[in-house]
Amino acid sequence: MDSNSEKAVKLAVEGPHKIEKTPRRIRGLFDQEWVFDTTDAHAVWEHPYYPLYYIPENVIKSGILTRKAPNGDGLSSGILKGEHKSTDQVLIFEKGPLSGLVRFEMAALDAWFEEEEPIYGHPKDPYKRIDILPSRRNITVKIDGVTIADSSSNMFLYETMLRPRYYLPKTSLQWRYLRESDSTTRCPYKGLANYYTAVVNGKEYQDVVWWYKYPTAESARISGMACFYNEKVDVFVDGVLETK
Repeated sequence: MDSNSEKAVKLAVEGPHKIEKTPRRIRGLFDQEWVFDTTDAHAVWEHPYYPLYYIPENVIKSGILTRKAPNGDGLSSGILKGEHKSTDQVLIFEKGPLSGLVRFEMAALDAWFEEEEPIYGHPKDPYKRIDILPSRRNITVKIDGVTIADSSSNMFLYETMLRPRYYLPKTSLQWRYLRESDSTTRCPYKGLANYYTAVVNGKEYQDVVWWYKYPTAESARISGMACFYNEKVDVFVDGVLETK
């Protein structure tokens, strides 16, 4: 985010959607150095969906962060410079509700940690949760009229404010229609996901299935199970077609 962007200026002048101090130990790794290690970070909701961690400027490793020219709204861009690389994906707030805090783009650092756990993608929202429940309800998945999976021994994953996801044993999949994908994504609640692409009736459905080889501890029950994008396939729950 650029310091002169509309979003950055609005954050500096009006403040975020919500802000809370967190008691968690937050650490950031950049160019083989811990650039901050603090229990004084703030969880900042720039929008209603999930927070980011903003770091007090006074806890950042000395000499590694420098300012660019301020933009006039109590906001400066910064440069984080290590021994081998640097990044300018840094905002320094000097006035207003976020005064004294620094915003690093999550992807600009090599790694973030809450206590001893890595942060995947973005911090978890403490006001949201997931529940993973075993279910004997039958799930049938079809693509273009072809059955790709069918199982009555599943895990239903319920995540606050999101639609249910159905995780099926891999033994219930019709593997002749699936191809391994190189795609990966990271979820703070579930971990690192790998994907499969489906090929049905000569048409390719890219990354329509995902699974977690090593999920986070809270999502261990879905380890190795496969989940289809409800929005991209036809899912039947006990024979009833689910609304997309």
